[in-house]
Amino acid sequence: MSQIPSVLITGASTGIGATYAERFARRGHDLVLVARDVVRMEALASRLREETGVTIDILPADLTKAEDLAKVEAKLRDDARIGILVNNAGTAIGKSFIEQSVEDMTRLVALNATALVRLSAAIAPRLANAGEGAIVNIGSVVGLAPEFGMSVYGATKAFVLFLSQGLALELGPKGVYIQAVLPATTRTEIWDHVGTDVNAMSNVMEVGDLVDAALVGFDRREPVTIPPLHDGGQWDAADGARKAMLGNLVNALPAERYRTQA
Repeated sequence: MSQIPSVLITGASTGIGATYAERFARRGHDLVLVARDVVRMEALASRLREETGVTIDILPADLTKAEDLAKVEAKLRDDARIGILVNNAGTAIGKSFIEQSVEDMTRLVALNATALVRLSAAIAPRLANAGEGAIVNIGSVVGLAPEFGMSVYGATKAFVLFLSQGLALELGPKGVYIQAVLPATTRTEIWDHVGTDVNAMSNVMEVGDLVDAALVGFDRREPVTIPPLHDGGQWDAADGARKAMLGNLVNALPAERYRTQA
């Protein structure tokens, strides 16, 4: 791996992914941009090459298609220059659970969860063997809050958080840093997918602010970065409460309250 590793970013044509590309390019990292929109990626790459002088490769791919996903997996396995993976590609769907089509749900899970797992699995063995590198997974605060009403989307983002925490425990001792980033409402095109006018919403974070905050967490090597959460102690308390239960979760007998009829 080079001293300054290359960064592969999915969903890199716009929004959070494009902003990550700009920020990493300005830090001197070469890039591999992955998305469906070649025109946008070409425009972004051309500008960043001129402004920063870094090398930028473009890899067009629809990560819900097996053949495209396989191309990106191969790139992550075989290109030793890539030391950072940003799993940003994702989508959302509108309406309630009972109104959503199974086809839309399946595509959502394929992009938000399955593709993320497969790309992480493609690069993780190589990073672990090298003893360095990072995987950044873009989740969402919706994964913490079923009350927000985006059941399938939120479930995929809860999956992203859990996977990130599990990988951190497994790969951290091998020198691989795993970061889960949990945005809240951010001004991106994802709202077009659910038929919502983001300009009519309140407390919307700008993409640049979101990515800059996430990179502060990245530099600090935070396992979980929640840019909109002002009181970090709340996350620490919630995670601490979860960990406090661990010793009580495995028992031979059911809890007393389930052995007594009401």
